[in-house]
Amino acid sequence: MSPQIMPSDTDLRSNRADEVLALEEDVRLRNDIRLLGRILGDTVRDQEGADVFDLVERIRQTSIRFHRDDDKPARHELEAILDGMSTSETVRIVRAFSYFSHLANIAEDQNNIRQMRTRSTGGSPGPGSLALTLSHARTAGFSAADLRKFFAGAQVSPVLTAHPTEVRRKSTIDREMEIAALLDRRERVQLTPEELAASDEQLRRAVVTLWQTNLLRRTKLTVLDEVANGLSFYDYTFLHEVPRLHCALEDRLNEGEGSGHGELASFLRMGSWIGGDRDGNPFVTAEVMRGTLRLQSSRVLRFYLEELHALGAELSLAAHLADISEELRALAGRSPDTSPHRSGEPYRLAVSGIYARLTATALKLDVETTRQPVGEATPYANVKEFKADLDILDRSLIANNSGVIARGRLRQLRRAVDCFGFYLARLDMRQNSAVHERTVAELIDAAMPGMSYLALNEEARITLLTTELRNARPLTSAFVKYSDETVGELAVFHEAANAHARFGADVIPQCIISMCKGVSDMLEVALLLKEAGLLDPRGRSAVNIVPLFETIEDLQASSAIMDRLLSMHDYRKLVDSRRSVQEVMLGYSDSNKDGGFVTSGWELYKAEIGLVEVFERHHVRLRLFHGRGGSVGRGGGPSYDAIIAQPGGAVNGQIRITEQGEIISSKYSNAEVGRNNLEILAAATLEASLLQPRRSAPSGDYLKAMEQLSALAFKAYRGLVYETEGFADYFWASTVITEISTLNIGSRPASRKKTREIEDLRAIPWVFSWAQCRLMLPGWYGFGSAVETWVSEHPDKGMPFLRELYREWPFFRTLLSNMDMVLAKSSIAIASRYAELVPDTTLRETIFGRIRREWHTSIETLLDIMGQERLLQGNPLLERSIRNRFPYLDPLNHVQVELLKEHRAQNPDEQVLRGIQLTINGISAGLRNSG
Repeated sequence: MSPQIMPSDTDLRSNRADEVLALEEDVRLRNDIRLLGRILGDTVRDQEGADVFDLVERIRQTSIRFHRDDDKPARHELEAILDGMSTSETVRIVRAFSYFSHLANIAEDQNNIRQMRTRSTGGSPGPGSLALTLSHARTAGFSAADLRKFFAGAQVSPVLTAHPTEVRRKSTIDREMEIAALLDRRERVQLTPEELAASDEQLRRAVVTLWQTNLLRRTKLTVLDEVANGLSFYDYTFLHEVPRLHCALEDRLNEGEGSGHGELASFLRMGSWIGGDRDGNPFVTAEVMRGTLRLQSSRVLRFYLEELHALGAELSLAAHLADISEELRALAGRSPDTSPHRSGEPYRLAVSGIYARLTATALKLDVETTRQPVGEATPYANVKEFKADLDILDRSLIANNSGVIARGRLRQLRRAVDCFGFYLARLDMRQNSAVHERTVAELIDAAMPGMSYLALNEEARITLLTTELRNARPLTSAFVKYSDETVGELAVFHEAANAHARFGADVIPQCIISMCKGVSDMLEVALLLKEAGLLDPRGRSAVNIVPLFETIEDLQASSAIMDRLLSMHDYRKLVDSRRSVQEVMLGYSDSNKDGGFVTSGWELYKAEIGLVEVFERHHVRLRLFHGRGGSVGRGGGPSYDAIIAQPGGAVNGQIRITEQGEIISSKYSNAEVGRNNLEILAAATLEASLLQPRRSAPSGDYLKAMEQLSALAFKAYRGLVYETEGFADYFWASTVITEISTLNIGSRPASRKKTREIEDLRAIPWVFSWAQCRLMLPGWYGFGSAVETWVSEHPDKGMPFLRELYREWPFFRTLLSNMDMVLAKSSIAIASRYAELVPDTTLRETIFGRIRREWHTSIETLLDIMGQERLLQGNPLLERSIRNRFPYLDPLNHVQVELLKEHRAQNPDEQVLRGIQLTINGISAGLRNSG
């Protein structure tokens, strides 16, 4: 095994230089923020009048004075101003402060791009870059051939989901992207005075348009609306940047190898849940899934046709000036293009023939395209045939000394076809295990009179299901009337089979089982796949069956469940038919809601250790799918750190990670930022697989200490959330959980059941609500008291030992680093205002008193372990970013509380609810990763 690569003195000097550079960039960031802030101020004055502008400025300056100088009279003055506003004034003020957060985000994103470009042009690649990781790999003794072999068996898959945490409309995002593009051009192009004036006017025009664009959706999104929104990120980033990343990596691996150049296998595969995730969303049906795949296919085929059209224009090579291969001559001869203008241009003839066949393919697949072919042609049977024709062009160009032409648009297109096929993204099916259980029970009970499947224990179910899997007889009958739920579930599986027939088996490669709790949950899905013809009686499956372990209890049982499954002859045949790869999904959100941040992180880590051991023993390759949210309370945080912090053997060249809600737009709206984020995933996967030590922790004592800390944190968290009488009432009263449901930000209901119990609430609104009131409770609660108790019980080790854990163990360091960030965004003073919304004084004082004590204790112990005097001391740029946002966030929080009082007192003015919704939008924008 290769040793872990440690930073050299050169790396450390480089890091110090980067810090100096970052401070210079920070000045430019502030200039951008001032520019956009000034334009926004002018817009408010012009659109709303001088009185509203003066009020905004007074609030802004008073809030800044309070935050900068801890000026208590300024706080009282601020509260008096905000409390004295009319509802109409309040809505305008909220819009102004919300838009400032949106514009500040644009400036910060542009600053990140500046820093990325500076690093890439300065010759000192930073952590998370493929350049640095490849350098480390070669230092560790891996050759280019070794690395090609690694990527040939690798899979890195960001999976887009429609989790409802993106509060912005697409119209708003589009306007913000326009502003970002204008800032970018000012950065990269030396403008003349006239051009600079025109750029200023364009910025003002874009900000005015943004001001007059609805921040809020007026209607609820449908699933296909969500699909369309998701597809826009392929236009922004994925269709171009996924191929470019592969090509750039291929070139790096081929550097300095003379004639021994090789082609890199495509390893970056886009995935999606949008239109396939049925868990708790009754609007995802077989018809919707079919519509989803039609939209996906239409988008990618239009892209291919657009690229072919451009390629045909570029490949104007004349037959008498450039030699061609015989296979290219034959391809051109099959073209239906009879134009005399192209008679002596074989490449153009070949491209027009490919174009005609691809258009015919789109008709066969029943997807829309906008361009017409030059004539009739035979559709492609599959994507391999399409790729083979493009390869003929490539080989002919290379063989005839035109390789530089082949390396242009054609190379990018060939790579895109390899990555996206005819389906664009691999769509996962997902459903709750309880639904599968009811469906299978109905089928079995109807087919076997006298049988009650639900009455059987786990062992009896396993025996029955295993027998049925070997039976070629279908369970369903045309003469039985099944429930609507069963009919709907069967229809989805049959639609998946139809999709396989149309687009190939990769179009829907996974069926994910939410709340998987046992072996029978997996076998039930196998039986439903068999009913649709996706699994045959000999055990060959066309789909991966993926358990999703979500609660603390399920994570603890995951290794034993998988051990039992892989020991079963019938299930092992199924896994072997899938190239001996078994995917397991781990749920960060529900485990956090169930057991708190510390215990969730630890139980996820332990589950991975156990799964690695089980899979190695069974000689099956493990692919982990991480269901991470955007916020720390749902497993969020920097992707690179999270992947590197995995236990040894857990990555092993393959990883899938969900990209959810507002995180999708923040990572992938801009092509350059998107490319960087994709590169981070690839670099971290390579480093975690080849360069990190294959061990669970540097010392067994670390594991023991973490187990004890987790148990103490779990007790504190469960004691508050699930064992304190009235806590649910406190939560519903002190947060915007009720009002969040009025936002049209997703197609899925907020709760699994119509109750007020915390157990039935989805993790997203749970975390989102705590972020809005600035407590971020799911991201830290229980840590402080756990550390205090542990230190008192282990005086021989105490704080020095925990500091050692932080220094030496990436897992513990990442855990605390994420907590550092989330606590920095919190404000106990603001949170106390929300606590006042709880009508029961005793309940309010009891619960908030406990929360306040734990908040202070958590910060004190965190700083002690990390060796910091203040939160985010080790990340000054993020610290300044957050600190600079507070003067704009705090007024929004104050106004939100007052509007909540009005709304809950049944104020009939519709502007009150609209004002609340606008504050939710603005606070979410200010916090960035809140859901």
